[in-house]
Amino acid sequence: MPPLLRPSEISHVTSHPTGGMLSSLLRRAMSAEMKQVPIPRRGVDYRGKVVLAPMVRSGELPSRLLALHYGADLVWGPETVDKSMIGTTRRVNLETKTIEWTRPSSRPQKPGQEVQTSIIYRLHPTKEAGKHIFQIGTSDPDHAVEAARIVAADVSGIDVNAGCPKPFSTHSGMGAALLRTPEKLCAILEALVKNIVPEFDIGISVKIRLLETAEETEALVRKLCATGITGLTIHCRTTPMRPRERAIRGQLKMIANVCHEAGVACLMNGDVETREEGLRLAEEFGADGAMIATAAEKNPSCFRTADDGGLLPWRDVVDQYLDLALEVDNHWANTKYLLSQMIPGKEPFYQLVVRSKGYKDVCNALEFPHHVQRATEVDIRLGLDGFVSKKALHKAKNASAHAAGGKPGAERQDKKQHKKGLSERGVTTASESKQEVHPVALTG
Repeated sequence: MPPLLRPSEISHVTSHPTGGMLSSLLRRAMSAEMKQVPIPRRGVDYRGKVVLAPMVRSGELPSRLLALHYGADLVWGPETVDKSMIGTTRRVNLETKTIEWTRPSSRPQKPGQEVQTSIIYRLHPTKEAGKHIFQIGTSDPDHAVEAARIVAADVSGIDVNAGCPKPFSTHSGMGAALLRTPEKLCAILEALVKNIVPEFDIGISVKIRLLETAEETEALVRKLCATGITGLTIHCRTTPMRPRERAIRGQLKMIANVCHEAGVACLMNGDVETREEGLRLAEEFGADGAMIATAAEKNPSCFRTADDGGLLPWRDVVDQYLDLALEVDNHWANTKYLLSQMIPGKEPFYQLVVRSKGYKDVCNALEFPHHVQRATEVDIRLGLDGFVSKKALHKAKNASAHAAGGKPGAERQDKKQHKKGLSERGVTTASESKQEVHPVALTG
C-alpha cells in the first residue's frame, strides 16, 4: 500500500505554523492500525487539509486563487451540471493563461459574423495545479462519466454533489435528491471510479448532508465508502436546514469512524470560521480535515494561520481580490457580487461599489489608483467601457438641451422618483449581462 502522504506533503504539513492540531491529525492518520485507500498518482489526499467549499458565484476562479493565496490546501470549484459540460470545447486563453471550456451562446445573424461563446468552466493550470477539485452535479452515471472525462486531465479530483438542497438541483434528481436514491448515487460513484480513476489517475469523492437519523446516515456512508471513493465530505446539516441554522455535529464522530473503517478520508463542513477552528474541530470529532464555506466568502484570509496574523482587514483582502480578478479578466457581475460580500455593509465604500459599473469605476471608488490602468484595459476587453461613454453622451445631450432652453426628461421626473434603479431591484444592466458567464452551477 502506498504511503498516506507523499514526502513533500509530509514536509509541508509538519512544518506548518498550525503546529499541534495538524500534527495530531497526521499522527492519527499515519498510524499503522488505520486502514487507507490508495491515493491515485495524480490525486490528492484530503487528510490534514483545510479547503475551500464549492459555492455558487463564490467558487469562481479569482475566489479560488485568493483562497489559495491565503493558505487553503485545496479548492473546490462551483458545482457544474454534467449536461452543461458535455459538448463544450476546451481552449487555452493566452491572455489570462487559463484553461476554459466554452460553448456557443448565440448563432451568427449574418454570414461571416463571429460566433459568441459562453465560458462554462475555467481554471488556472499553474496556480491551481494539484489543488483543484471539480464538483459535478449529476443524476446519471453515464452523463457523469462523459462530463468528468472532459475535465479530468486538468484537475486533481472529481467530487459528486449529493448535498445541494436548491430546487433547481433537486428537481432534476441531483444534489440532495441523491440522498433519497442511494442506489443511484452509488452507481454514479462506481461508474466514475471504474472509468475515470484508471484513465486519469485521480480520485473520486462525494459531498453529502446528514439524514434524519444517525442510523440512516450510517447506512448511507457505509454504502458510499464501499464504492471506491477516496474522500467524503459531510455537511453537518440536514437537507431542510439553511446556513443560518447551527450545524449539527452529533453524528460526526460516527461518520468519521465509518469512513476510517473503509480507509476513506473524512472532511467536515458547517460553521467552520477559520483554519485553526477547522483543525481543532476535526481533531475533536475524529475527522481528517475541514471545509470552509460562508466565512471564506466574507473574508478568504480565514485560511491564514494565527501565526501569520489571522484575519486581515477587508481593504487588504479586497485589494488582493481585485488584483486577481483583473489578472484573469473575471466577468464583472461576479466580481461586483464578491466585493459586496467582502465589504461590510456599514462601510461608506459599500454603496459606492454597488453603484459601480465596471472595474475602473470600482477602483476609483475604492481609492485603489494602482489598479486603475489595468482596470481600464480590462473594461475595454470586456466591453464595459461602452457604458461610460453612452452615459457621458447622454449628459452632453442634456446639457445642449438646457442651453437651448429646453427641459429634457421633465415629463419623466415623477415616474423616475418612484422607480427604483436597476441595481436596487437586483436587475443586471445590459453592459453587465454581456459579461455574465452562465455555467449551470449550484451550491455544493
